[in-house]
Amino acid sequence: MQQNFNNYTKEDWEVWKILFERQVNNLKDKSCAEYLSCLTQLTNELKASIPDLTLLSTKIFNENGWSIEIVPGLIPVDNFFSLLAQKKFCSSIWIRKKSQLDYLEEPDMFHDIFGHIPLLLDTNFGSFAQQLGTIGVQHKNNPQVLLELQRLYWFTIEFGVLKTDQKLKIYGAGIISSFQETNGIFDKNTVILPFNLDEVIATDFNNMEIQTKYFFIESFEEVKMALSAYAKRLLVVKK
Repeated sequence: MQQNFNNYTKEDWEVWKILFERQVNNLKDKSCAEYLSCLTQLTNELKASIPDLTLLSTKIFNENGWSIEIVPGLIPVDNFFSLLAQKKFCSSIWIRKKSQLDYLEEPDMFHDIFGHIPLLLDTNFGSFAQQLGTIGVQHKNNPQVLLELQRLYWFTIEFGVLKTDQKLKIYGAGIISSFQETNGIFDKNTVILPFNLDEVIATDFNNMEIQTKYFFIESFEEVKMALSAYAKRLLVVKK
């Protein structure tokens, strides 16, 4: 698939601008420093208008070896993990409507690009994402492992929280790209637990509603180490 700028409507351009400007301001005191630093590196590519994914892909490839793979929407999990293992992150090219500014159930281009791409410039985070994909490829015929990896992906890369200086900050793309979720995550009814690999991979999630349960880590190195331990455990079981 290719991105065709002639297919974008006036509303599409307006929506991107609204989403970007509003969320950048909203994240100043809510997002982790790592995400904000990476976002700053991509400001020129993202702030003005709908980004050119070819140019953006070249930029992140030159920075950290990642690239963007354009997809029609959600793809099979084994294909997704295969792309992650190759340091390719999926992105759709459609934009939500103005009526969907605050929350969207299905990921659009703003979620994929604004939410996910910046942190791939962080070496530890990018390494974790690639490692997760590699394990998915190695166990692509094991439904239970794939389910556990999806849960791990969900509660880290999509809806992860980072604790730094005794403060909880968001880094998961599902929160980062959602105005409603960003403003609701620290609600008194929200549960935010310390990261525990076994609990995470045993916890179901619902991708059609605002989350009410999250897990926080204290560094990206923490989840890298947990994932490495999980991979070793799988090898022992396989033998």
